[in-house]
Amino acid sequence: MRLGVLDIGSNTVHLLVADVRPGGRPLAATSQRTVLRLMRYLEPDGSISEAGVTALVDAVTQARETARAENVRELLATATSAVREATNGAEVIARIEEALGQELQVLGGESEARFTFLAVRRWFGWSAGQIMLFDIGGGSLELAAGADELPDVAASVPLGAGRMTIEFLPDDPPGEDAVARLRDHAQATLAPVVELMREQPRPNHVVGSSKAIRSLAKLAGYPVPGWSGSERMLLPRQALGSWIPRLARIPASARQELPGITADRTFQIVAGAVVLHTAMTALKVDELEVSPWALREGVLLRYIESLSWTDPD
Repeated sequence: MRLGVLDIGSNTVHLLVADVRPGGRPLAATSQRTVLRLMRYLEPDGSISEAGVTALVDAVTQARETARAENVRELLATATSAVREATNGAEVIARIEEALGQELQVLGGESEARFTFLAVRRWFGWSAGQIMLFDIGGGSLELAAGADELPDVAASVPLGAGRMTIEFLPDDPPGEDAVARLRDHAQATLAPVVELMREQPRPNHVVGSSKAIRSLAKLAGYPVPGWSGSERMLLPRQALGSWIPRLARIPASARQELPGITADRTFQIVAGAVVLHTAMTALKVDELEVSPWALREGVLLRYIESLSWTDPD
């Protein structure tokens, strides 16, 4: 059967259409992204402005039409931190649901971490053992750890790349003093989560999943052979750290000329790099592996599990 996952995040509205069957892996058919950067539309009182809500509804409407054109049997629509935490979130959710013609599942931060951890576990397999996960979105950073499909520890902190850009790195380029202030803030915010993570067994694999981390891996990481002739990306902490001063000195317009930095990430990539490097340092992670699967695949996988094994579709 053909399913769609609509991920309404802090940075993008992303529709993934995939063909699925019980017991099988989801096979992606269509991927459509609309860049919104909702953090730009936050008002001083924490609400999403009317312009932001309109842009959000337009993107959702476009995704719904694409899903119909792709003959999606069921659309799984989720929203994450930007909608979840807005002071007018209830109104925004109601307008999204009106545009979709269905209910919207609003995920809490820990639920985001759990869905993403499931996707990473399935990608790496049971032989991967203990996994520690980092996932950076526009509004929050999710961390999780465990040896099963459900993590033993899952946490979410408000250190997303978009949020931190607006709060700490509003100037272009931001400069080293602003980066230092963000690093101090990230260290303090992460402290309680770091204590929880340190109680977990030493990970066999440290994994990063998200567009921001994939972009940073293309910039500062390197490929190694993967399964069946494929490649996987590794991102060393030292290499990431060496890039941060350079990224902070050049304007956003110039960053998109760098490897892996797309136009929609160029403003947020410095904050994403600082937060990730700070988290890796605090947890004494020297290198992480990049997972191509993340939240959307986790939502799909959990839904597939709910299907009847005798479903003819």
